[in-house]
Amino acid sequence: MSNFRIPKSLRSALATTMVGTLVVQPATAQQDAAFQQYWKLEPQWCPAAVGRTPELSINAAFQTHATGFEDAGSTMYAGVDMALQAGKTRHGVGAMFVNDVFGLFSQKSFSVQYAYHLKLWGGTFSIGTQFDLLSEEIEGSKADLADGSDPAFPTTDLTGTAFDIGFGLYYARKQLQLGLSADHLMAPVITMGETNEYAMKRQMNFSGAYNIRLKSPLYTITPSVMFRTDFADYRTDITCRLQYEYEKRRMYGGVNYAPQRSVAIFFGGTLHGVDLCYSYEANTEGIGMQAGQHEVTIAYRMDLNLGKKGKNVHKSVRWL
Repeated sequence: MSNFRIPKSLRSALATTMVGTLVVQPATAQQDAAFQQYWKLEPQWCPAAVGRTPELSINAAFQTHATGFEDAGSTMYAGVDMALQAGKTRHGVGAMFVNDVFGLFSQKSFSVQYAYHLKLWGGTFSIGTQFDLLSEEIEGSKADLADGSDPAFPTTDLTGTAFDIGFGLYYARKQLQLGLSADHLMAPVITMGETNEYAMKRQMNFSGAYNIRLKSPLYTITPSVMFRTDFADYRTDITCRLQYEYEKRRMYGGVNYAPQRSVAIFFGGTLHGVDLCYSYEANTEGIGMQAGQHEVTIAYRMDLNLGKKGKNVHKSVRWL
């Protein structure tokens, strides 16, 4: 499909609207990336998920925005986490980087994460926190405005930074996984130049999943749900995936539905320790199903044994 080019007059109106939002009041659009494959990227939204498995976990994701539209932007995520054994206690550490771009605007964040794991009610309970360095940027030098002399709009590139904190809880028992997190607890206001501000909203995330074993041990069905809200808007994802696993090979696929937003299909698999998954999310509201989002995730896990021999080996409860 060839790219759809937004007319100059429309680009001017869009730039005026978006920049004006930053000048006059805090932006109200969704501030954090909503990956459709949330069940593969747990540390991206919940710091308590770092170190849940004994392997060194490396994850990356790439998501396009509004396919077919020029300058629609994209989101990139990269993260790493691992478990540490200290005496009889278990800990998790991790780090992640997110780059979210839309038109003239970009948001970057770098986070370090920590989680403490303990046995509880026949499962594992984790409590975690993360410290974020946030960066917002407006490429004002590229703005295509109808009136280039309007002093209300920036004509140069502007950047602002702020610190933030996140918090999370995670519980896993047999086939059940539950996660809860709160982002942007400091609700920082990022100042760019003398007149531009971006106010981050506090956000809550909740996810639950359950692995249903079928009669054949090779197949598993996993229904899951993800709920996100910044208390002004919300998004719910309802997912069902079917997984086939034989020896060290795994294949899976499924569907995702976000009410009043989108429907998505995905498929992927694991071979030689590398997990690769692709999804396409089609809009059911707004700009139409053809202008959806492509998303690709890749994960690699490397066996580690940083504790005493035989003390840090157990089967992973994280299902890809």
